[in-house]
Amino acid sequence: MQDNELLRIKHEKLLELQSSGRDPFEHVSYDVTTRSAQIHADFERLEGSAVGVAGRVMTKRVMGKASFIDVSDRDGRIQVYVKRDEVGEESYAEFKANVDIGDIVGVTGVVFRTQKGEISVQAGSLTLLGKSLQMLPEKWHGLKDQEMRYRQRYLDLIVNPDVKDVFLKRSKAIKAMRTFLDDRDFIEVETPMLHSIPGGASARPFRTHHNALDMELYMRIAIELHLKRLIVGGLERVYEIGRVFRNEGISIKHNPEFTMIELYQAYTDYHGMMELTESMLRYIVEQVCGQTVIPYGEHELDFGKPFERMTMAEALQKHAGIDWGTITTPDDARALAKSRGVSVEAHHAKGDILSLLFEELAEAKLTQPTFITDHPVEISPLTKRKPGNPELTERFELFIVGREFANAYSELNDPLDQRRRFEHQEAKRAAGDTEANTIDEDFLLALEYGMPPTGGLGVGIDRFVMLLTNSPSIRDVLLFPTMRPTQ
Repeated sequence: MQDNELLRIKHEKLLELQSSGRDPFEHVSYDVTTRSAQIHADFERLEGSAVGVAGRVMTKRVMGKASFIDVSDRDGRIQVYVKRDEVGEESYAEFKANVDIGDIVGVTGVVFRTQKGEISVQAGSLTLLGKSLQMLPEKWHGLKDQEMRYRQRYLDLIVNPDVKDVFLKRSKAIKAMRTFLDDRDFIEVETPMLHSIPGGASARPFRTHHNALDMELYMRIAIELHLKRLIVGGLERVYEIGRVFRNEGISIKHNPEFTMIELYQAYTDYHGMMELTESMLRYIVEQVCGQTVIPYGEHELDFGKPFERMTMAEALQKHAGIDWGTITTPDDARALAKSRGVSVEAHHAKGDILSLLFEELAEAKLTQPTFITDHPVEISPLTKRKPGNPELTERFELFIVGREFANAYSELNDPLDQRRRFEHQEAKRAAGDTEANTIDEDFLLALEYGMPPTGGLGVGIDRFVMLLTNSPSIRDVLLFPTMRPTQ
């Protein structure tokens, strides 16, 4: 039978049910007492007990006076045994005629084990709670279907149990993150997503217009500057988990909107943030995966060991054989970059070139969790300078499998130095750097009232969930990734 004919039959069944006063969509609730995973995990206690389960019919096998269906709920599947003598002749006929694969049903019955040993529920009653008017796909393979999985995530979740597990782990990871920080006396806050000035990161913003105020606004590119205002206000330990928006490219590592956590702690520095980052990520891995060694692609990542630490210059020396200490002028840096095939632009200073060389020649070789410290001041406009070496800052980034996962500073709390840094960023913007920061006068005013020494941290949650679930693309861990319209 062709799909079009099957779809016609599904519609006709629904119309017949509705015309006879048995509209499945009129049901507004159902008493679900137990989920599938609980029945499997706690069978010895539940055997012989009455339960109420509900979910989607994934298979249907009719065998005369008795039938089997597999019902899928959030946690997995449970087999349901539907016997005519138990549900009644009329209900059994109704079940055979009108319940199809894809439909939503509620089942009350008793937990038992079949002769073949399968844990099941013997139905005492079965209620049709929702009619599916489409055919569920049978297989997902190939590039075209991979794209459809992202576009129609609801179907992906229905037919691929592993996908559902990814997002359950994502939820568990965020819950563990909150627990860890709450136990350290942090408070969770919410700050604006619409900013009058894009700041806190080097990125291109999305723009919008507020009609009532007749002003241009920007979707936030970072959470940083508002949270540091709260440190000025005396909240001392704050964090926010939220969406950030950057008008940049799409790849397996980037989506225009993504989820970050940013946190700030008064009276500590980037060393304190290293300890917090390492402890927090280790805790989350253990809570979500049950161990501290996890697979990612061809690698085994060990979160149980102390994270490696090296400066950006040391990473260049180790992985590219470059002695940055011999580079004393911007011209030296440009000549080195040219000799290594790394392109630079006119506005790039010596520190910018150090960062570019690291990105091109060393970053990809950092597999195990590694803190890279001592970033150039040119690329760290919100960070304290390193005592004794004002060209560098007290900043680190965490790299795993060649990707950045966290960024942290000893936060710059000198308002005069901060203004100079912002002015330097404005000059870079005027020279063609579209991602450079702009001057935020209200933030500078806040700093003038006095901000205590503070450590700050940002972690990309989507990328970290990729590690926890061994997912190769950021789209695999976003329920609805950004896609080009099909029409």
